[in-house]
Parts: sequence; C-alpha cells; structure tokens
Amino acid sequence: MEIGMKAPEILGIDAEGNEIKLSDYKGRKLVLYFYPKDSTPGCTSEACSLRDNYSELRKAGYEVVGVSADSQASHQRFAAKNELPFPLISDSSHTLMDTFGVWGEKKMAGRTYMGIHRTTFIINEDGIVERIIGPKEIKTKVHASQILK
Repeated sequence: MEIGMKAPEILGIDAEGNEIKLSDYKGRKLVLYFYPKDSTPGCTSEACSLRDNYSELRKAGYEVVGVSADSQASHQRFAAKNELPFPLISDSSHTLMDTFGVWGEKKMAGRTYMGIHRTTFIINEDGIVERIIGPKEIKTKVHASQILK
C-alpha cells in the first residue's frame, strides 16, 4: 500500500466480533495503525498515546483502529486493561497486513523471523492513503502527536 492508493473496504474483525469496514468511517480520516504484539512495552506505549489523545484526534477529524496478529481474546484483555476507546482488529491470517505490506522478515538479537513492521497509515475521508508513518519514524510514547502534526 502506497500513498494515493485506495484502502480495502473490509478491514477485518475486531475484538468484539464486529466486522470493521472502511465505509464505517466515511467522512472521517482513519488512523490505521499496525503494531507487533498486545501488552508489550512499545505497543502499550503506542496504544496509550493514542488513548490519551483520543479526544484531540477525534476533534481533528480522525478515528483510530489498531491491527495486530493477536487473537480476539488477547485484544479484549489488552483493550480492557488499558481502557482503549477504539477497536483492535485481529488479523491472525495476515490478510490485511499483507495488503498493506507490513508483514515481513524482521531481525532482532541475531535472529530472523516473520513479524509485523510497526506502521501507521492515515487514510483520508475518501478512503485514500494520504500519509504513511513507517517503523523507523514512529515514536511510540508520542505517536498521537506525530499524527496530529
């Protein structure tokens, strides 16, 4: 997925079992953020930054949806523990991650494995990707301010 491309209509199923569609956010900008794993330090910081600034994001015309490969049950625990006001999509099949190009080879501590590259896509009111904040740019503790600038 690149800037200028249309995002897919069906985004996935959230922790509550609801189908999340792009058209659910018609007329609003969508922050679609992909993160590696529920309840890890960086992912918790990122989610809490978005939570703490959620009203400011909404005032600026944004809605927020998180995506990881974790199960619906994991998402439910993570969202409840951190009081997240936005949906989390469970993409265990990596369908949405493949579409957006964020599932791929990663390296850490000398080992290579497949995983999610932390990436945020800003999708405009017409469903077009207008901005991408990549893995090297994202600062988890202040991610909401990165989106708002």
